[in-house]
Amino acid sequence: MTGWCGPRDRCRTERERFRAARRTLRDARRSGVDHPGPPPTGFSLLPWLLLGMGSISNVIQGDTPNPWIGGLGLLAFNSLYVHVTFRAFDRAKRESVSTRVALGLLGLVTTGLALGYGGNWLMFFPLLGLATGAILRGPWLGRAGLLLTLYAGLISWLRAGWDEGTGIAYATFLSSMVTAAILGLSEAVRELRAAREELARRAVEKERLRFSRDLHDLLGHTLSVVVVKSEAARRLAARDLDAALAQISDIESVGRQALTEIREAVTGYREGSLATELARARSALSAASVRPVVRQSGTPLDPQTEALLGWVVREAVTNVVRHSDATRCEITVDSAAGRVRLTVTDNGTGASGGGDEGFACGGGGVAGASVGGGVEGVSGGEGLGIASGGRGGGGMCGGAERVHESVGAFRGGSAGGNGLVGLTERLAAVGGSLTAGPSARGGFTVTAVLPVGADELTPTG
Repeated sequence: MTGWCGPRDRCRTERERFRAARRTLRDARRSGVDHPGPPPTGFSLLPWLLLGMGSISNVIQGDTPNPWIGGLGLLAFNSLYVHVTFRAFDRAKRESVSTRVALGLLGLVTTGLALGYGGNWLMFFPLLGLATGAILRGPWLGRAGLLLTLYAGLISWLRAGWDEGTGIAYATFLSSMVTAAILGLSEAVRELRAAREELARRAVEKERLRFSRDLHDLLGHTLSVVVVKSEAARRLAARDLDAALAQISDIESVGRQALTEIREAVTGYREGSLATELARARSALSAASVRPVVRQSGTPLDPQTEALLGWVVREAVTNVVRHSDATRCEITVDSAAGRVRLTVTDNGTGASGGGDEGFACGGGGVAGASVGGGVEGVSGGEGLGIASGGRGGGGMCGGAERVHESVGAFRGGSAGGNGLVGLTERLAAVGGSLTAGPSARGGFTVTAVLPVGADELTPTG
């Protein structure tokens, strides 16, 4: 009774689980969701027990000698068959020692019934092959299936002759191999579906991370420039209205450019120009009373490399404006055979600030910002002042009033961001590197190195 109640309770549990999975499938179909359906269970293998109806009929009709022994044999076989087949759909249970032992006992019971009664009882060999194919999947299946086929054919030949033995052997081989193939294919399809869903989920998470990082970069640097220029306009309004209006005009340009960049970032087609980023960096640094010095030499760069270096310029300049308390910032771009190096050095306090991931230094038209201070150009010459609206000397660095105090107050903000970490990941993805730390002569230095392909090293005129 214990051997009978155990499989019966497991059957009830599996039946309830199957019904719940079927209800889930029905609801998914109604909602239009693609669902692979409920996983196969031992119920899919139970109908094959009908192959043993002939032996059950023999026991009931009294055609079997010692019917009590035959009845107990039927009970033992069915119990072991149900136990084995229901464990075949869980890999851990399928590969456990207890399942293999149960399969071996099932083989012994099948052999005893076949040798003792023959006839219809030989049909238990195909059922044994079916259970073997459900449990033994992999490299051992072929050997086990062939040995079981020869064994079933031999026993059947001894009890019923050559013709019956050939049929039983063929049925045993077919049931074991086909069952293993179908169940293995079903399991592989489900694993592929799960892998596809996992890849899709990771792709969505990666795109979401990329978009949030880009959006954060854009707004972080843009808002930094807006705050600095707003404070400059407030301080200049009382003494030099034209200079204050120039700063307000720059704020408007920064906002318009930020809107354009956000739209481009949403579509995922945003590409930056290094020359544009350097121009924005000059404007932001000059607005913060930091003297920009820009040097660029070497061969032209491809758009992807320029875009990456543009992100580095944005982040580094944002940290200089917000955290360094510097008066001079030097940006050097040197591209040589095989690599390009970007260095951003300031003479500030030496704290990186770790600023929030920097974004666009905003502004179309930043080249027209009020930058009265000199800028070293590519040739190294001093005094390339950029005036606003055709006004020379009206800028913040050389004009009516410097806003160093207000900028210093802004730099005192939080310095716990992860902008440099994000840039390191960006550059590492394309074989580059990023280093940042205090300079030997004071201040802070950010150095980015990227590989350059041979097709990008086109000589300049």
